[in-house]
Amino acid sequence: MATEGGGKEMNEIKTQFTTREGLYKLLPHSEYSRPNRVPFNSQGSNPVRVSFVNLNDQSGNGDRLCFNVGRELYFYIYKGVRKAADLSKPIDKRIYKGTQPTCHDFNHLTATAESVSLLVGFSAGQVQLIDPIKKETSKLFNEERLIDKSRVTCVKWVPGSESLFLVAHSSGNMYLYNVEHTCGTTAPHYQLLKQGESFAVHTCKSKSTRNPLLKWTVGEGALNEFAFSPDGKFLACVSQDGFLRVFNFDSVELHGTMKSYFGGLLCVCWSPDGKYIVTGGEDDLVTVWSFVDCRVIARGHGHKSWVSVVAFDPYTTSVEEGDPMEFSGSDEDFQDLLHFGRDRANSTQSRLSKRNSTDSRPVSVTYRFGSVGQDTQLCLWDLTEDILFPHQPLSRARTHTNVMNATSPPAGSNGNSVTTPGNSVPPPLPRSNSLPHSAVSNAGSKSSVMDGAIASGVSKFATLSLHDRKERHHEKDHKRNHSMGHISSKSSDKLNLVTKTKTDPAKTLGTPLCPRMEDVPLLEPLICKKIAHERLTVLIFLEDCIVTACQEGFICTWGRPGKVCKDPGSCSSRSLCS
Repeated sequence: MATEGGGKEMNEIKTQFTTREGLYKLLPHSEYSRPNRVPFNSQGSNPVRVSFVNLNDQSGNGDRLCFNVGRELYFYIYKGVRKAADLSKPIDKRIYKGTQPTCHDFNHLTATAESVSLLVGFSAGQVQLIDPIKKETSKLFNEERLIDKSRVTCVKWVPGSESLFLVAHSSGNMYLYNVEHTCGTTAPHYQLLKQGESFAVHTCKSKSTRNPLLKWTVGEGALNEFAFSPDGKFLACVSQDGFLRVFNFDSVELHGTMKSYFGGLLCVCWSPDGKYIVTGGEDDLVTVWSFVDCRVIARGHGHKSWVSVVAFDPYTTSVEEGDPMEFSGSDEDFQDLLHFGRDRANSTQSRLSKRNSTDSRPVSVTYRFGSVGQDTQLCLWDLTEDILFPHQPLSRARTHTNVMNATSPPAGSNGNSVTTPGNSVPPPLPRSNSLPHSAVSNAGSKSSVMDGAIASGVSKFATLSLHDRKERHHEKDHKRNHSMGHISSKSSDKLNLVTKTKTDPAKTLGTPLCPRMEDVPLLEPLICKKIAHERLTVLIFLEDCIVTACQEGFICTWGRPGKVCKDPGSCSSRSLCS
């Protein structure tokens, strides 16, 4: 367990904590905020969010961060554990009137030292594309709010694409945009593409290609967050109705679902290898869901209020060596584990690969993830094999870690054979091969892979090349508890209205959708520390530090063990400083 750091009182804010790796320290010189460093009065404002990008410049100082505080948006050079933050020199600063930034995302694929594409979502529903290096505003999407008038809750670039991005709103809708297209001067008209349990996907009907390319209607209430799998093939969404829904993004198929213990789900993340999804929400729990088995495998209780962010740490991995006679899995599984973390995880991966290649002894991986909440606490969690594979011989458990060898489809997977997103071989092609931005502009072309059952009126959208999937009508045990009415085909005006049956939480409790507390393992946090005065809204794991932020507008850097510079004013290297 962690030692108490920064004071003896339980309510005192901690400035350090200890795990099995060593001592993590808060670095006051690396704190970012508004230039005046005055705590922000957060009453009624949107959550503070932080986005990172690395520009890969030659100076070795290529990290940039963007954060929003109230009506303001800042763009800084991020010096991390190496040098003190200089708040007097933001690269870009913007103050908005009549609306507030709610979320943002960099395009890592196109970022250079001279230019970077940053998407910013707003409380009034618009999405802005800006270049904070050139200090340019390229485009404004949903400017007249004809597409959606509700708050933008999440915006992300589609992995591997230079031009496609996905936007979620508090209306429960998601929209796929292409930066090359306009939004039109009238409200869009939609045509049904596909529907399933509590979701429907529509294409935009127009003579020329326009935004949005797709409209997703998912669940009931706000769609609070979504996350792409490490290989970009699957999309995990969490909603105010308490459901996690995981989709195959290209084929627009529902892969699996999960229900919170109670209340809405607020946050979601994938393990670096794509095998597990962790959610957090209004039940004060973190919930671990198996992508392959489509079931809850563990819950974690440590927070005293809503969990606002969950994130895996791809840089902290426990390696255990065992008897070769007990091992019947594949070493490639382990080698692939950190491949889908951030590029800067290479040092960790090479260390693990070196240990694994010394002999034929097996390797077992412990997943590390973290969570922060409205209780101002940071929790770290370890997910170990005794939780992942309970009541199984070790050899059998490790065999099951190699999902590429799975011979039977998991429950709730629509009958497909499933490989985890992140373990596909060969590596996935760029996203542009599946949803090509070059082909989107060619409105007259048709795709040979589109399902023949799709109406000819959708043929323009076929240029997006959604992978061929036959319509499957796989009945699930819980369908009666979680259903959606049919969409009338007689009136195009009703195509974007989804009739839903209200889900009764009492009927899902005790089912695979939502096991009872006593039916799944309950994790205890490795550490649980109060680290802020106001609710926490950010948790990001970097190679040499952990970044957190609270609603007062302070972005804090926690140096990892052995990564803290003794003299941050003179250090210019990423190398080990102490």
